Amino acid sequence: MLQVSGLTKRYGALTALSDVSFAIKQGEILGLIGPNGSGKTTLFECLGGVLPADGGALLREARPLSSADRTAMIFYLPDGIAPWPAETLRWALRFVIGFWRNESGPAADALRADVIERLELAPLLDTRIGALSKGQRKRALLAIGLLTPQPILLADEPFDGLDLRQTREVARTLRHYAAAGRTMLLSIHQIADAARVCDRFVLLSGGRARGEGTLEELAALAQARGGATANLEEIFLALT
Repeated sequence: MLQVSGLTKRYGALTALSDVSFAIKQGEILGLIGPNGSGKTTLFECLGGVLPADGGALLREARPLSSADRTAMIFYLPDGIAPWPAETLRWALRFVIGFWRNESGPAADALRADVIERLELAPLLDTRIGALSKGQRKRALLAIGLLTPQPILLADEPFDGLDLRQTREVARTLRHYAAAGRTMLLSIHQIADAARVCDRFVLLSGGRARGEGTLEELAALAQARGGATANLEEIFLALT
């Protein structure tokens, strides 16, 4: 669907991303895996158009995406934000449908109702976004992202602040919408969460991509290097 090719980002003498390349395939959940400080958020901000890259490109059919193409194809959902804090969640979800999809009527209502049910947001609809807890706000933000029409959703740390049950419910929700055709790139530092939901993985460490592929493909690569392969955590350690 898209190819990230040689993406590089520098802050003075610090190279935050160095020649990062990987593919994004249509309809998949791709996990960007790495510890805090590995460059995940910087990569997402470059892909989402928030930051200019110092090198490399985002390609579709071997051609760089224009700014308009990027806006039409990608919705970036940052971590740790609280949009419209004085408004209720009900207002925000209706606004998203009307602004990004320019839709009203039964189809829009059905989509919004489905997202609300799957993310268990009904009890929070009349709560101001600024008053939501961290975990509640995370689910609210995911609802906003899922209601947008762009075919690719970039979600930074979608499981942060969620308990185990909520994490599993959110994972099932993401899998449902991926099966319906939405492509997702998730930035995750908790490796167990990534293994639960993602189809493929990009391993990021020190601003560099250290591996890309399915769990089986990465295990084979780690085994070839003499590393342990019992789970994604061991594979990550072996390749980084």
